[in-house]
Amino acid sequence: MTEDTAVRRAEGGLGRNFNYLLSAYSIQTLGEGVVIAALPLLASKLTDDPRLISWVPLATELPWLLLALVGGVIVDRYDRRLLMIGAQTAQTLLLVTVALIVTLGGTRIWMIYILAFGLCVGDILFMGSSRALIPTVVRGADLETANGRNVTAETLGRMFLGPALGSVLFVLFIPLPLWVNAATYVVSIVLISRIRNAAGHFRVPPAPEAAEGRRGVVAEMMEGVRWLAGHRVLRVVVLLAATSNFSVFMAQSVTVLFARDVLGVGDAGYGVLVAAMAIGGVAGGLVSRRVVGRFGTRSVAIGVSVASALSLVAIGLFGRQPVVVVALFGVWSAGLSVWNVMAQSLSQRLVPNRLMGRVGSATRMIAFGALPLGALAGGLVAAAYGLTAPWVVGGVVHLTVALLTLPALLRWPSVIEAPPA
Repeated sequence: MTEDTAVRRAEGGLGRNFNYLLSAYSIQTLGEGVVIAALPLLASKLTDDPRLISWVPLATELPWLLLALVGGVIVDRYDRRLLMIGAQTAQTLLLVTVALIVTLGGTRIWMIYILAFGLCVGDILFMGSSRALIPTVVRGADLETANGRNVTAETLGRMFLGPALGSVLFVLFIPLPLWVNAATYVVSIVLISRIRNAAGHFRVPPAPEAAEGRRGVVAEMMEGVRWLAGHRVLRVVVLLAATSNFSVFMAQSVTVLFARDVLGVGDAGYGVLVAAMAIGGVAGGLVSRRVVGRFGTRSVAIGVSVASALSLVAIGLFGRQPVVVVALFGVWSAGLSVWNVMAQSLSQRLVPNRLMGRVGSATRMIAFGALPLGALAGGLVAAAYGLTAPWVVGGVVHLTVALLTLPALLRWPSVIEAPPA
């Protein structure tokens, strides 16, 4: 029995380290949900141009496309717990700076872009480190349980409670969501600092290439990319995730205008709408472990891809009332939660620990890098064809790719286990 396993059994459940990790992730995602709702609202006070507003989510996700691979090398080179603390400290300082400017009435839309971009840069290191830590603090048999709790916490904070709270705080006092987000990061830093590194697993032994400087960084990045490209299961997972992200962000990039002009809801109602749209995600996170265990990876991948695509098309065609949009988007958000648990657990089982950061960053560069591209496309489509068009176009794109990858999905084994060590 390893030292880590003995400690977990003595503590019960998934262990103290995971509880601190989950608590920190929960509080910081709540803060992110608050500011995710506030930034488009703040931009809408400065412009009505759907292209300029779509640049807010574009800036929010663009670092995944530009910097994810470098972030993965950093995650695999340095102490992952300290990286989480450092990233959130920088995010806090950025939030406080912009919050002061907004409080003093000097807001410019380019400041919103810089804030969104900077927060995402911190998330690259924080999320990469957090997900790489999970397999070192819980047993392999508990990965679905741990990831299910993580996904539920993320959905509750970033998609459900946070946006509703953020819109209410915005109505009360425009810069208040920024201050609240900064406060949640401070609490998260305190919780992460409580995680103990007794087993010495939070830093991976350096790769031989690390001593070669810039050339070593490039070599390490490409090692993760090549590993991902050569894995027939994970590369299909990443392709479908990227397509889903691109498609939904086409619509979400202008949701603040869609909610106001098509559904007829105000600033406070916008946050409530976004929160209600995440109800399916909360439910999906709660049952995700059982769903993946019952149906297997292959069935989950096929079912979620097709159902999610159809739900987007249906919103574009029939979503003219808030309750209809909430119900239809609930299908997509529930599928997202189940998909995330399946994909994260699969990756954590299959990817070697020494490559966890780099393969994870390559995965997120492709999957999350599709988000800013979707936001850019959504702004252009909405400006040309109206605010409902991004839903339909995005759903059709998603469904087309899902059907094209169906033969590859059918060749998967129904249950995929980790290869022998």
